Amino acid sequence: MTPFLVVIGLAVAISAAARSTWSPCGLSMLSSLTPLAERGRGHRYRTTAAWFIVGGLIGGCALGATAALFALAVRAIGPSHNVVLGVTALAALIAFASDLELFGFRLPIHHRQVNERWLDQFRGWVYGIGFGFQIGTGLATYIMTAALYLLIVVASLSQSVVVALTLGAVFGLVRGLAVLLGRTITNPETLRSFHRRFSAVQGKAKWRFLIASKRSCGRPACPSQ
Repeated sequence: MTPFLVVIGLAVAISAAARSTWSPCGLSMLSSLTPLAERGRGHRYRTTAAWFIVGGLIGGCALGATAALFALAVRAIGPSHNVVLGVTALAALIAFASDLELFGFRLPIHHRQVNERWLDQFRGWVYGIGFGFQIGTGLATYIMTAALYLLIVVASLSQSVVVALTLGAVFGLVRGLAVLLGRTITNPETLRSFHRRFSAVQGKAKWRFLIASKRSCGRPACPSQ
């Protein structure tokens, strides 16, 4: 069962992190942490971006550590393979319905963003790692997709501390690496062009995630059974 959940978990972690890039907070980072913006603040983009990625990874590990506690609790309960598979499928359907807002249903979210005043108050490495950490945890800023909740469920059902930490780290790393999307933004025109293109693919990205989630988490049977 664990290898099956690892595959599912990795797919969900990467999809959730990628989809979260289109959150208001993610878009703000792609405007605020660019070569153009960092040059204006007298900082080096590469240094700030590197710290942002490190912060994202640490934040993801924090998310994974939280899921690891749940994983230990699930292990203590000792559910059968069929129960684990059923809960996984149910969680995937709930996440799918929430992101589609079927019948007006949507899981609770919050709309918090990072404090952009940090950009003027601290050095690049401070707001780099600070913003990265908050975004990497997934739960500390704007929640764009219910796949984040699904990730926690899958990590918990793995009943493995290592798997839970790994899935959280992958989520945080992918979120952190998103800052590199803005590495070519060196002037106002490239900034406008980038965000036009980025907004144009937002809808496609959402549907690709939903389809991938349905295919990967809606399987009728587990290979290890």
